[in-house]
Amino acid sequence: MNRAVYVIILMGVAGSGKSTVGRHLANELGWRFVDGDDSHPPDNIEKISRNLPLTDEDRRPWLERLRAAITEWVTTGTRVVLAASLLKSAYRTIVLGHHHHSVRIAYLKADRALLERRLLHRADHVMKADLLDSQLETLEEPIEALFLDASETPPKLGQQIRTALDL
Repeated sequence: MNRAVYVIILMGVAGSGKSTVGRHLANELGWRFVDGDDSHPPDNIEKISRNLPLTDEDRRPWLERLRAAITEWVTTGTRVVLAASLLKSAYRTIVLGHHHHSVRIAYLKADRALLERRLLHRADHVMKADLLDSQLETLEEPIEALFLDASETPPKLGQQIRTALDL
């Protein structure tokens, strides 16, 4: 099975640990880590920094960039751990394109209290705790994904992912 997996997407709302767990997992696997937020157009970053939620129209260029990146990674055999919120089913459909066989989704599920605590203690991120309500309202939990308890440590979550995906 692990020969077919080229991309692992860590998804969840802000504060769930996508980037932290993703960096840890990529390091353990010897894979490349990519933060999906880096693919947002400047207008989106500016909007988020002003605590304004993004619309589906705002997200479209971001989703298309992620889909193009995944297509490139799968085509070239580049193994990547991607951290990206992908809160709606429709977003995941766009990003995955026809690469369902080569991409696995790991959903970092967290309760509101943990998310708030983490967001309030992050000074270096544009996403503020004020946008948590918007993200939780937007969230459509995935059907086909590895569900993980985001309160676990990055090493434990990395081990759970590697075990579940036979990596």
